[in-house]
Amino acid sequence: MIKENFDIVVVGGGHAGLEAALISSFLGCKTAIITMDPQAIARMSCNPAIGGLAKGQIVREIDVLGGVMGKVADASGLQFKTLNKKKGRAVWSPRAQIDKRLYEKIALQKVLKSPISIIKGEATSIQIKNYKIRGFKLRSGETIKCSNGIVTAGTFLSGIIHIGERKILAGRMGEERSEGLTESLSSYGFRTGRLKTGTPPRALKNSILWTKTTKSFGDKNPMPFSYSTKAFNPPNDPCHTINTNEETHSIIKKNLNLSPMFSGDIGGIGPRYCPSIEDKVFKFENRPSHLIHLEPEWKNSDQIYINGFSTSLPEEAQVAALKTIPSLKEVELLRPGYAIEYDFFPPSQLKASLETKDVSGLFFAGQMNGTSGYEEAAAQGLICGVNAANKKKHLPALVLSRSSSYIGVMIDDLITKDTLEPYRMFTSRAEHRLLLRYSNTFERLFLCSKKHKLLTKESLQLFKNITSLKTAIEKKLDTSIDKSTLKNKEDISQKTPAKTILKRPSVSIFDILKNTTQKETTIPKWLEKDIMYDVESDIKYEGYINRHLKEIKQIEKNNQLKIPKKTNYKKMRGLSKEAIEKLSLLRPENLGQAMRIAGITPADISVLNIYLIK
Repeated sequence: MIKENFDIVVVGGGHAGLEAALISSFLGCKTAIITMDPQAIARMSCNPAIGGLAKGQIVREIDVLGGVMGKVADASGLQFKTLNKKKGRAVWSPRAQIDKRLYEKIALQKVLKSPISIIKGEATSIQIKNYKIRGFKLRSGETIKCSNGIVTAGTFLSGIIHIGERKILAGRMGEERSEGLTESLSSYGFRTGRLKTGTPPRALKNSILWTKTTKSFGDKNPMPFSYSTKAFNPPNDPCHTINTNEETHSIIKKNLNLSPMFSGDIGGIGPRYCPSIEDKVFKFENRPSHLIHLEPEWKNSDQIYINGFSTSLPEEAQVAALKTIPSLKEVELLRPGYAIEYDFFPPSQLKASLETKDVSGLFFAGQMNGTSGYEEAAAQGLICGVNAANKKKHLPALVLSRSSSYIGVMIDDLITKDTLEPYRMFTSRAEHRLLLRYSNTFERLFLCSKKHKLLTKESLQLFKNITSLKTAIEKKLDTSIDKSTLKNKEDISQKTPAKTILKRPSVSIFDILKNTTQKETTIPKWLEKDIMYDVESDIKYEGYINRHLKEIKQIEKNNQLKIPKKTNYKKMRGLSKEAIEKLSLLRPENLGQAMRIAGITPADISVLNIYLIK
């Protein structure tokens, strides 16, 4: 049985699938989501939080590019906090504790209110003809025809849950895994591998001795993720912190042989930057304790997420270890921690648009590309949705550069570097992170969103107003001021341009400007403050920014040198054997990408450059 034809079919309804389907539908494409459980759309299967180091910047980039993650997070947050405030502006990163149930409810409503068709079922094979996608076949025997397909299968592809020596065939705890799609894609020549991730136990709230914990609140004056959020006065519900101890570590060490990561039961590689408690105890054996966060999973939740205690130990070992912590000596688990192993597809098989190199109209997004995290998945889904829609309309693809966004950094890393472990975004991955500040996201990506028609009329007007306000603030700072104008009494002997004074480390923009521009503005107060911080950053770091801009010009020249798709590197004299192997496998789209491939030397690039110029 063949169902109706769609412009775009999205396989999977997680964070990547949600963003992909919503943006493609917004762009006028007839869109469908295939999901095994329609009620699980945008489910937060792991930590009850959005944002974090570099992830917060990604959420705001998603917002400017027409995505919904920031808006939904603002509406469902329990507390908001900006991390790294004691460090430079380049690494300030917002994070929000989230009411998971409310987040999922709001996200699902956005899909239900859209023209998107929700198809309950499991895609088991893909239909390809003449190197172009034609549709997906469901386990039921139905065929869903489409012009373009986006696969966002998460951890469901051949997923296996590990709890000690116990194995459960599942995509998430309590949810069936997906079988057949990996084999179908492999039959068309796609390379596949195995990765592992994990999640900590969930504890019963009433079994925790809360007086033996330390409260942890969010910021008193927090910043939202979405530019469209107006009055922002979120709750500030506390999380709590505790510490493991040497007795905890002793029990974990005694049971290491029962952890599938150590026994060899799991072949997939786990995330380096989100290690299990077994990894932490083993690798840092001289450390007497590790910090643990107790986080509510929703408002007044009876289920507490034990952040920092990801584990695949047997359940009885998990309980025994946790009970050595004073606040958890009577703990009861609602669900044990577990590791999950799943199939992924090395993303070097993708173009910068996230379309596969060998099958036209087929896009991959999320954890099946080897990434870890809701934010990374949502960003990829959004890019896939835009580019699938653009392909349908015969428009150029949206490709973000490393200098324009963290999303651009992530995608470039994925397609040019070997994925040996789940990829997680950090500010340190961006060489031009001073240009990728949280506060200047609108400036970096607004014209791109406008070009690809990703925003509503209201959002377009808002960003025009923000641009006007920033220009007005900069104009005010062009004027000269004297000592009496400053709030803090700096040593100024004569009238001096405000911008010059603002470059002093001890002077803040708020010492110079008592207000922004006009008394009445449609821009909320929190956003006015954010824009002022952004102007201040531009002025204080002007020298560093100009240096970055010079570097970027050279990078752009390299990116303009396109490499023909059918280039035969074996016939290029002077290339090293490793370069021939890597370039033939990864097939970079331009010289810039080739330069960023691990193992490619300057001598190899020189040979390639001469070939391209000829």
